[in-house]
Amino acid sequence: MTTLAADQPATARVASSAPRAINVLRLHLTNKWTTLGTPLLILTFIFAVNYVIWLLIYTSTPEAARTAAGGNQYVEGTQYSGSTFYIFIYMLVIAIQVVLRTFPFALGFSITRRDFYLGTALLFGVLAAIYSVILTIMSYIEEATTGWGLGGHMFSTVWFGTGSLGQRLSSEFFAFLFFFFVGAAISTVYLRWRATGMIVLWGSIVLIGVAAAALITFANGWPAVGTWFLNAGVYGVVLWSLVITVISAFFGFRILRRATPVN
Repeated sequence: MTTLAADQPATARVASSAPRAINVLRLHLTNKWTTLGTPLLILTFIFAVNYVIWLLIYTSTPEAARTAAGGNQYVEGTQYSGSTFYIFIYMLVIAIQVVLRTFPFALGFSITRRDFYLGTALLFGVLAAIYSVILTIMSYIEEATTGWGLGGHMFSTVWFGTGSLGQRLSSEFFAFLFFFFVGAAISTVYLRWRATGMIVLWGSIVLIGVAAAALITFANGWPAVGTWFLNAGVYGVVLWSLVITVISAFFGFRILRRATPVN
């Protein structure tokens, strides 16, 4: 049996894993409130808070300023809003939770680590697609209504929600995948090495960050760094984040193969 399995083409092994990966996806979605309900509820709450703020600014602005050329200049700063960033951080938390909480159950159902990771990656892709579509639709509505009639920005900012349809969808989709797979990689490190792994991981990240900042400072390279970000633009930076996404996905899977469930 082992020889036959080893002789199977890679495509055949992936095809045989597909039904099991879908079962893992269903296992993750047993509690849909965590992955679908809560993010939308919080997003609605944040939008309501922003709308009240925009309304207060709009009503307190003289009508002459609101009707002047260029519109209400008092709300121009809202184009730098980071209100939707919470949802990306929340997805990182979800990625950590689904791996830590579901991994022991999956092994209890005789699901292999390979199939568990494939099903988890499928979950990440589905959620990234859903929320990318939602945010993109909201960005078009926001533009069509001129900032919900108040000139505000939440879904169409300098960070996301601008450009062509393809750019809007792909930039948000890739950003979601970044946080998903980074979160999953963090959780696999904990599953494999527990607290020691966390100390080494975060300590290494801090040391690398400090060393990089020191090197750039001593080389007077901050203007070049700023120029690179300006030339790359938001979409270019998001595309470069795919490198970290792929690395996180690869090492997350390799580490998970030797991980043990948390009691």
